[in-house]
Parts: sequence; C-alpha cells; structure tokens
Amino acid sequence: MTGFIGRDRELAALGRILQRVESGGRAGRPGRAVLMRGRRRVGKSRLAEEFVARAGVPYVFFTASAQPDTATDLRLFTEAVRGSTLPRADTFHDQQPRSWDAALHLLADALPTDRVCVVILDEMPYLITNDAGFEGTLQKLFDRELSHRPVLLLCIGSDLAMMEALNSYGRPFHQRATEMVIPPLNPADVADMLGLPPADAFDAYLITGGLPLILDEWPAGVPVDGYLSEALADPTSALLVSAERALAAEFPVEAQARDILGAIGSGERTYSLIGRAAGGIPAGSLSRALRLLTTKRLVEAMVPLSTQPSRETRYVVADPYLRFWLTFLGPNLAEIERGRGDLVRARIASSWSTWRGRAIEPVIRESLRRLPPGPLPDGTNVIGGYWTRTNNPEIDIVGADRAPVARRVTLVGSIKWLNNRAFDPHDLAQLVAHRSRLPGADDSTPLLAVTRAATTMDGILTLGPEDLLAAWRP
Repeated sequence: MTGFIGRDRELAALGRILQRVESGGRAGRPGRAVLMRGRRRVGKSRLAEEFVARAGVPYVFFTASAQPDTATDLRLFTEAVRGSTLPRADTFHDQQPRSWDAALHLLADALPTDRVCVVILDEMPYLITNDAGFEGTLQKLFDRELSHRPVLLLCIGSDLAMMEALNSYGRPFHQRATEMVIPPLNPADVADMLGLPPADAFDAYLITGGLPLILDEWPAGVPVDGYLSEALADPTSALLVSAERALAAEFPVEAQARDILGAIGSGERTYSLIGRAAGGIPAGSLSRALRLLTTKRLVEAMVPLSTQPSRETRYVVADPYLRFWLTFLGPNLAEIERGRGDLVRARIASSWSTWRGRAIEPVIRESLRRLPPGPLPDGTNVIGGYWTRTNNPEIDIVGADRAPVARRVTLVGSIKWLNNRAFDPHDLAQLVAHRSRLPGADDSTPLLAVTRAATTMDGILTLGPEDLLAAWRP
C-alpha cells in the first residue's frame, strides 16, 4: 500500500508487542499498553487501522473528539463497542454507563479470555480534558482487569506534550505502557512514494512535511510545479485544508498563539521582531504564547552552537509543511477559493529559491545527524548553527561534541541549495572567514559544503542530495 511506505518499522513493533500478549506474558499478565503519539494528520489512526487489519484479531476502535461533556463521550464509546468485532460486544446491548469506571468495567466483560484482541482509544487527550479522572480510572482498570487478559490497549494522541506526560513519574500510567512516536514520512520515504530523484524529493518534503494525506494526492513522478498547479486549483485539496484543521484543533481559543505562529511562519525569528509582527503583543503574553507553541512542538527554540554560551534565541516553525502553508497558502486562501490559485503559484515561484534556501537548513542538519560514522569528523555528536545578534557571521552548520555549549567544535559548514550554482571559491573564502570568528574553531577545524548542485572543490568535504537522502534509509 503506497500510504504505508516507511511504516514497516512501526507495524513490526506493534506486531512484536501483540506476540507478547499472545504468548501470555509473565506472572499471568499478558495485557500490554502502548501510548502512541505524533503530530496531527501524520497517519496514526490509519496506521492503527492497518495494524488490526493485518493482525486479523477482534478489536474495538473508538475515536474521541472535542465533545461538550463526558456523557457524550460515554455514549459514543458505547456505540463504538456495540459496532466492534469483539465477540462479546453484545454485553453493551441496552447499556448506557454513566461513568468511565462503569464503561470500562463493561468493556472488560466484553473482551475474550481465550484469544488476543485490541482496544484502540484514539485522541485520548480529549477524554482527559473532559474528565480529569479518566487517566486514573483507565490505569486502575488496566491493573486489575486488562493486564490479566490477552488484550493490547493502544492509546493514541496528537497532543504531544500531554501524551508524553502520561508515562512520566507520578502519573497513573508511569512505567505501565510502551511509548511509540509516529513521525511524518521522511525524505527517503517521500522519494520512494513519489518516484522522485533526491533533490526533487527534498522539495516535495519541504512542501508536504511528509504527511501521508498530502502525499497521497501527489501523482508519482510529478515535480513541485506540476503538483502545485493541480493542488492550488482545488480549494479542498489536502495541501490547503490540512493545516487549517490542525490549527483549529490545537488552538480552539488561543488566537494570540496563532498570530504569533503566523509571525514566525512569515519569517520572523527573534523575540522582538516576532512580537512586533504579531501586532505589538506585550512581553508577558508573548512569552506565554511562545512557551505554549514550543510545548506543543509547533515551534522550535534554537540557540547558537559554539564553545561560548549565548542568549540569542531564534524561533522557527518545526513542521516543514506548516512553514510552507503559513508563508504561502494560509494568507492567500481567499484568492485560491475564488479560483486564482495561479496568482499564489506565481508568488511561490518568485520566492521559492530564497524560501527554500532557509527552509532546507533544519532538514539538512537533521540529515547530517543521521549520517553513519565516517563522513563527519569523529566526535561530531551534535549539529547546529551559529549566529550573532547582527547575523555577522551567520554559519549554517556547526558540528560539536555536545550542546548547547560545546567543549570542542568538530566542523564548520555552509549550505548552498541552488539549482544551477555550485559551491565555488568565493563561498569557500567566506566560510573560512566565518570559521575564524566562531568561538571554538580554528584553522584546523574541518570544513563542509552541502550543495544541491555538483561541486568539485579540493580540500573540503562535500555532500549532495544523494548523500543526505541515504542518511534517512535504514
């Protein structure tokens, strides 16, 4: 299935857990729990559906949503169990439990004791928001009932911070569940799914963020311009609507946080400029909104990497797709809806090279972090960048032994991600000059060039799209 390119690892992991349930576990406790988290629209629910379909075991799949009260959640949960493939689903016939304690005890009675089954609670954070006691109630039932039965409890959530906290010390589910993070499809997955060469695959990744729903609409072998021509002509395309739906779910009331996210998405990176672009928000409100955005993993706060501490924090949108949407699509939805997607496409074309040059930087840094031992100098444990308040110098790539304050800088690099311009002697001279101003670097610190076009410079390590894409493969 094309939609599951890149999901073999997750399916195999879930399969192994299910095998442990089937084998009976230890001390008569075969039941297992998994806390699965990932960004919205990354394909978590679809992955769970594929898993139970391949497993061929009885299951119940309940998807929570932003309901007004717990009573509505309970009614929908009851309907989901009644319509499930659990062999004793009729236990819920003519039943309408009034609490989660009663509903989950009924669920335990509906589970088979002689064969493996799966219980899926999708978007569980909504249930916790409506009922603060749900987490403790579920843990109690898991300890007393579900862990003694051959059942896999799969709890899924898009609120990354809340899902991560569920397994932390002091919380009811601490050390009771396996954590599983579902990332977007990576650049190598995108290349395989769309049949694109490495350089074009990175372009597609910058636009889609590796979201399967968007990639499913991208015809195989079609480059960026061809796909955008089609997607911008359809106001209902996944490229246009996915971000709006995700943001509406993340920020149902926090309009200020959305304004600040928009300011960062438009290109502002420093605290003061973000506040100004968002309408002159007071410092206290700006700080709270930035904390919220970083907690939700929508924004990444970065500091320069060198042997000296720095307070020059920069903020960037963490998700490539959301960065693209905030820059080009969100502000221009009205034009697209009235049939003038061609105007938006022209703006993208005129700004693409500049925007891509900045947007590719975090993707390249992550690619470098994933390289196997060999290409980068020994001791390169972290990859970052360096800048000063005036951006003079601003260095694209810094390798070091640790962060945020390094003991040793292991490499200094530059990114030149242009279609028809290679890394040239002028770029090398500029990189050497910048290296001389980086705390912790000297004339012996190795240099690195990362370029989209071919480069034949002596005495400098050069990596291209093929090398970076290979870093994402097993």
